[in-house]
Amino acid sequence: MPVDAATVSEPFEKLSIFYPMWNEEEYIERAIVAGRRACERLVAAGEIRDYELIVVDDASTDQTGPIADQLAAADPRIRVVHHPRNRKLGGAIKTGFAAATGDVILYTDADLPFDMAELPRAVRLMRDYDADIISAYRFDRTGEGYLRSVYTFVYNLIIRTLFKVKARDINFAFKLCRARVFDHVELHSEGSFIDAELVIRATRLGYEMLQFGVDYFPRTRGESTLSSPGVIVTIVKEMWGLRSDLEGIEPVV
Repeated sequence: MPVDAATVSEPFEKLSIFYPMWNEEEYIERAIVAGRRACERLVAAGEIRDYELIVVDDASTDQTGPIADQLAAADPRIRVVHHPRNRKLGGAIKTGFAAATGDVILYTDADLPFDMAELPRAVRLMRDYDADIISAYRFDRTGEGYLRSVYTFVYNLIIRTLFKVKARDINFAFKLCRARVFDHVELHSEGSFIDAELVIRATRLGYEMLQFGVDYFPRTRGESTLSSPGVIVTIVKEMWGLRSDLEGIEPVV
């Protein structure tokens, strides 16, 4: 049956971009400006009709919260969700997906680990291939340091082995998802395992994921805690919990 060209080119109704933030006062304004610029280009190109930018302030102890509130007061497309207590990355990501009102949702970090100019490419790939998740991977991870690169390699190998998921860089903070994924995917992780949980649950349920490579820009200010011993212990616990939780799950799409 021939495909109606008008249907194929139909823009997404709304793109939600959310940023989990804890003590990101040095990055927040740059992140919002970059997100707004990318969204305005997508609107002008007819790829999306509207957008929103969401800051999830994970009980920051610096000026992240007040700065976010000031930005939201000046722009109705910016929204802020404040956590009364720190819920770590997993909790902030769950809040972001729950708060998003778009039919497509992008999650990324405040330190902009990739060029936002890649976003239109991801949106086009999602539409052209009818993918449910677009997940980016880094061409070169050496900028994050040798030890962190080793952690990343081993972690991805473990995920592929235990869960049979073909993800090259599963924890990279570039996940563009259709909102329909969350009709069936409920996330439970409170820590950094949440990226993997999202991909594992979604693909196990039959949702299609497409991956593409991007240049990586490591954090230049502040400090990442994702490879700390406590974070690693939490990842291992949540990983084993998910293995038992997946028993009996069948595809829904």
